[in-house]
Amino acid sequence: MKRVVITGAGTINALGPDVPSTLEAMREGRCGIGRLEIRDLDRLAVQIGAQVKGYDEAAHFSRQQLALCDRFTQFALIAARQAMAQSGLVVEGELETRMGVVLGTSGGGLTTTDDNYRAVYEEGKTRVHPFVVPRLMNNAATAHVSMEFGLQGPSFTVSTACASSNHAMGQAFHMVRSGMAPAMLTGGSEAMLCFGGIKAWEGLRVMSREACRPFSATRDGMVQGEGAAVFVFEEYEQARARGAEILAEVAGFAMTSDADDIVVPSADGAARAMTGAMADARMAVEEVGYINAHGTGTAANDRTECAAISATFGAAADRLMISSTKAMHGHLIGGTGAVELLACLMALREGVIAPTIGYEAPDPDCALDVVPNVAREAKVTAVLSNAFAFGGLNAVLALRAA
Repeated sequence: MKRVVITGAGTINALGPDVPSTLEAMREGRCGIGRLEIRDLDRLAVQIGAQVKGYDEAAHFSRQQLALCDRFTQFALIAARQAMAQSGLVVEGELETRMGVVLGTSGGGLTTTDDNYRAVYEEGKTRVHPFVVPRLMNNAATAHVSMEFGLQGPSFTVSTACASSNHAMGQAFHMVRSGMAPAMLTGGSEAMLCFGGIKAWEGLRVMSREACRPFSATRDGMVQGEGAAVFVFEEYEQARARGAEILAEVAGFAMTSDADDIVVPSADGAARAMTGAMADARMAVEEVGYINAHGTGTAANDRTECAAISATFGAAADRLMISSTKAMHGHLIGGTGAVELLACLMALREGVIAPTIGYEAPDPDCALDVVPNVAREAKVTAVLSNAFAFGGLNAVLALRAA
């Protein structure tokens, strides 16, 4: 088995258009959630979200590219460009035919779907654009990223709701570790802040109309976000030989299924995923200093996750730092695990733990150190990144400092 490291990272989300600005916002505990700027907002009960504001698509793409790329694909391409630039990888020779792309998304081209449903059903149009299918398909972002960099290796899209990104990164990790690919581009992207995307989530009655307050007794639901984060996962010896900067080591991964309920999470399933990730990484519970929690701001998720952490870590849970960055960048659904991995990199590289902002009052069922409201300086050498999805699908990554 080969060692796997991260040599490049890129993002665009409500906190910033790149990694430095996003990490600065996390350090400052800045909130990217605000009033949405979308069509027919007055018809929605939920009118807030973590939207990428001031985004000029024409600054990044030609008219021909925009005809083919939904917003979620655009975000993935922007993040991938940043990651590849930082990694310094030159795609040629064997790398060209063996390196691939695995990205996660839940809604895919939901903005395209929403626009064209509106055109056909509301406006009565009899034709849609000939590129509607290539724009809306879930694998569009993966395909465009592979074409942008000429990556001809294993490439596909993972769609497991809120765990999509972690599942995608887990598969990329396995490919590099096994020797199937010397490097992979991986992460996730989501852009479902459109009328239909918000209206569908309203139906679940899990959305807050005010703010995301994970682990706080005053929480009243989740808040959606949008954006992407993409990473270069690379075989350690190759990265070292070419003198690449190593951001962190991906040490382990595990995934489980609750096999129980389509929307209600299971503490047992989450605990087995965390235990499995640490076992895969040969990591003792005492090593882990920080967990980026799934932490959606719903009572069901927050309490279940805290119970799972307590069961997994036992007495060691008392010294763990846990935070949910969703209160800052929103819940990016299929893209959320990828953006949250940036907080894990910040913890390992800078010794800064991103806070759980919006925390107002303790919940006795979440009696853990959730790093409330203010970032904290702390030296950690091992972290976990949790993602738990509707359908009871759980995915956890374990990382070590480089």
